[in-house]
Amino acid sequence: MAIVSLESFIEDFSSELRDRNAAIFAGAGLSVDAGFVNWKGLLRPLAVELGLDVDREHDLVRIAQYHVNHHDSNRHDLTQAVLNKFAEKEARVTENHRILARLPIQTFWTTNYDSCIEQALRAAGKNPDVKHDPKQLPHTLHGRGAIVYKMHGDHSHPSETILCKEDYERYPVSHGDFLTALAGDLLSKTFLFVGFSFSDPNLDYVLGRLYTRHGRNQRKHYCFVKKESAEAADAPGDLEYRVAKQELFIRDLGRYNIRAVVIDAYEDITRVLSLVENRYKSKTVFVSGAAHEYGALSERDALGFVHSLGKTLIDRDFRIVTGLGLGVGSTIVDGALQQIYQVQRRSLTDQLLIRPFPQSVTGKMLWTSYRHDMLAYAGLAVFMFGNKLEGGATPSVVDSNGMIEEFEIACAKGTRVLPLGFTGYVARQLYEKVFASFGAYYPTATTAFKQQFRHLGDTTRTLTEQLTTTVDALVELQKM
Repeated sequence: MAIVSLESFIEDFSSELRDRNAAIFAGAGLSVDAGFVNWKGLLRPLAVELGLDVDREHDLVRIAQYHVNHHDSNRHDLTQAVLNKFAEKEARVTENHRILARLPIQTFWTTNYDSCIEQALRAAGKNPDVKHDPKQLPHTLHGRGAIVYKMHGDHSHPSETILCKEDYERYPVSHGDFLTALAGDLLSKTFLFVGFSFSDPNLDYVLGRLYTRHGRNQRKHYCFVKKESAEAADAPGDLEYRVAKQELFIRDLGRYNIRAVVIDAYEDITRVLSLVENRYKSKTVFVSGAAHEYGALSERDALGFVHSLGKTLIDRDFRIVTGLGLGVGSTIVDGALQQIYQVQRRSLTDQLLIRPFPQSVTGKMLWTSYRHDMLAYAGLAVFMFGNKLEGGATPSVVDSNGMIEEFEIACAKGTRVLPLGFTGYVARQLYEKVFASFGAYYPTATTAFKQQFRHLGDTTRTLTEQLTTTVDALVELQKM
């Protein structure tokens, strides 16, 4: 049966995210918590007009067609229902939308009419290129951060939405380019189906043709499936029947290499998506450091350590985010670049994100927001040294307040912090602060990490030893 464990899904989908191969297919279930009705809610008043009980019906597309037939092929009431039920004022972007928008996903497909996905993407600083009409497909929005295919239309154009049976019957002709584009994405990307029941004829059309052409060589995809549970109105045998039917459904999804991630309740989707986000971000390390001087360490030894750390992080498949802090940032970048270009020859953008701080008067006013933005990419943060030269005619070395702020922002975001106490200055202060409340900062710390953390405060160890310990501690933090 095509069921995967939660851990297997999180690891595999996180890997696809890192490789920029992930895509989302969103169904009505994703938008229910945003205040929108599902198909039954949309059609309920129209079914009542027909003398039908929508809760007893399964082919809702046919019910929509019955209503159009009832009014001599006039679909005004049906399109008016879409316009009213999906008005912008009713929208409320959910945490699931926000998580998906934050992830490096560039392709979204949806059968929904609402604009929650687009709103979430804009809030995440991405410019969505929305396609709700086949005529839009040849055009590309410059600077787009993601493309959103609304294959059944948009609530702002209700007369053009796909609603009733005749719309679906004409779809391969009227919207055939959508089906071609979807087939291409299903072949080249790993999809996660969220809030989708797999009752849509258009998706069946695409999946069926892919199965016919590629058989047992299809790309793997994932979907959330809520485990069947007892209901108050159940008669004897009802639960067993639903469980048996669900098992058959999951097995049939396996024909298309769609693997089920079974959850106990729909609310669990948020938790699982959060775990995916955390796992993805755990491969990205934010490096915070500033140094005018290096204390007991010589400048050569200190910068040698920083350079080696940059190389080793890339070698261990971490991604680095840095704001080019004084005396540290350029050296960590130099080490990373050497590993990227001279050894592994990887794509620079996949391994290194450099965000130099703006130095103008107005730019400096944005530093806090800038730090928030950088730390949004990282799941881990390393802090080293932490001093700067300040004062006009008679300057003196003082603590780096920016590094303290970055530590506070990291903690507030849930980023796992690792201050390198042996480097002194602010890093030592942060190390002692964390050490004093170790359980609060690392509630699931392993025995290995506890030992590693103690080592990182020991100034008698060699820098070679501390380099190994730093990287090993980051690897351990990924698991926590």
